[in-house]
Amino acid sequence: MIVFVDDSGDAGFKLDKGSSSHFVIALVIFDDELEAEQTATAIKKLRRELKFSDETEFKFFKSKSSVRQKFLYSVNPFKFRVRCIVVNKAILHSEKLRGDKNSFYGYVIKTALKNSEGSIVDAKIRIDGGGDRIFRKSFLSYLSRELNSRENKIAKNCKFVDSKGNVLIQLADMIAGSIRRSYDKDRKDKDLYKTIFKKHIEDEWNFK
Repeated sequence: MIVFVDDSGDAGFKLDKGSSSHFVIALVIFDDELEAEQTATAIKKLRRELKFSDETEFKFFKSKSSVRQKFLYSVNPFKFRVRCIVVNKAILHSEKLRGDKNSFYGYVIKTALKNSEGSIVDAKIRIDGGGDRIFRKSFLSYLSRELNSRENKIAKNCKFVDSKGNVLIQLADMIAGSIRRSYDKDRKDKDLYKTIFKKHIEDEWNFK
């Protein structure tokens, strides 16, 4: 089992000064690594079909609507599961989480992985790389402590990976962006993208 993790939105709480209203963590789960490889190949083929360079990174908020749709339709035939946690920051009252971006980010990822109803077991966890080296090291230690116990092992190993070189992290980005867009009430395309891969969504948890 391999899980790709990415976020959409920001970890800030200055909602009246441009911070996003919602923060989303998306988990894209492959129960079979061969299926993951085939999905990655399909994404690379799409990149060629679109005449993008091999270095082009698919990112939801940098892509045209037509590219988003083509991307999501290209991966839709493959077998993967999506679990996500959606945080409406206006109703989150924890002072610790509101005051420390790293704590907020780490807590939400841990919560999404830990509360999987037993559907994530002994998995390779791959997280979109970000933050400084010290934070990444401490965060991976934190995840290992929180996710694994004698009775229950959620993570086989956890690693940060560079999204530029990993198209399945790019898939997680496109999924996370699509889900967050569905919470933008004023957007005409708010439901357009999530509808495409709706069959893959195993759980969409509105965290409170």
